[in-house]
Amino acid sequence: MSGGRMEALEAAGGVRERLQVGAEVAAALGSGQPVVALESTLISHGFAYPENLAVARASEAAVREGGAIPATVAIRDGRLLVGLADADLEALAVAERGSVMKAARPSLAPALARGGWSATTVSATMIAAHAAGIRVFATGGIGGVHRSPDGGLSLDISSDLDELARTPMAVVCAGPKAILDVPNTLEVLETRGVPVVAIGQAELPGFYSRSAGVAAPHSVPDEAAAAQLVRVHLGLGLGSGILVCVPVPADVALPEDAARAAVDQATADAEAAGIHGPDLTPWLLARIAALTDGAAVRANTALIVNNARVAGRLAAVLVVASARHR
Repeated sequence: MSGGRMEALEAAGGVRERLQVGAEVAAALGSGQPVVALESTLISHGFAYPENLAVARASEAAVREGGAIPATVAIRDGRLLVGLADADLEALAVAERGSVMKAARPSLAPALARGGWSATTVSATMIAAHAAGIRVFATGGIGGVHRSPDGGLSLDISSDLDELARTPMAVVCAGPKAILDVPNTLEVLETRGVPVVAIGQAELPGFYSRSAGVAAPHSVPDEAAAAQLVRVHLGLGLGSGILVCVPVPADVALPEDAARAAVDQATADAEAAGIHGPDLTPWLLARIAALTDGAAVRANTALIVNNARVAGRLAAVLVVASARHR
């Protein structure tokens, strides 16, 4: 066995020692039922109370509507919780702003060591969910390559991209967040060996809008075809995830030009205000919400719940397909 493979197995074992899987999720995994992981940063960092709690509950309900069991992931007192009780969702929702740490792969150890609550981003949620045996994860939009003020290639790149390259899961989202450099985000994903597929259209979804204005690397006509592609990719054992992109529901989608104008204005405002680093993304999202009179928030809420529903259906199909091919 290669040294890299051995290290990966040892790391997975270390994560499993920190897992605390909820009773419903554990029973579902043990009996082969479909399970969908959900992140918790949208509760503690994405929306204000009580909207954050409503979105979390709606996402879990949407996973159930799709035919799967929801497993929201968070960290509490040194344990990776996979499957939160409703009281846990509420605790995260009402926690004082700034008291809940945001945990990604680079900050996972500090989050586990500090005690108290931490919320998991895309990368940390993937780590915990994969260690628990979950194959499908739903989020709003992934992080990626941030825009560079001078138009060049930014080195501000989310750990989400490397996690997709190293953790074999299907991640259902509405594309990279609209505030990002989307073409360069796709380039990094291609370099890392991560397939990116859009459902029902040739264009990559644009998060707030139905299209990002660039072609999707791959597209499939419907969810059944997406499930087949996911099953084949994960079955190859390549070690990477697959990004399944679902357009925001049409009734709340922003026109592509309006979304781009709001993002451009917010980005310019952030540069003028000297906003950088970890503060940049939440600042931009809040500014875009203001510039669109709340339309961006309505689109964001709807796409999160819609992605959860699609992920539930995808996970259910994967379970059936796996049973057929045994």
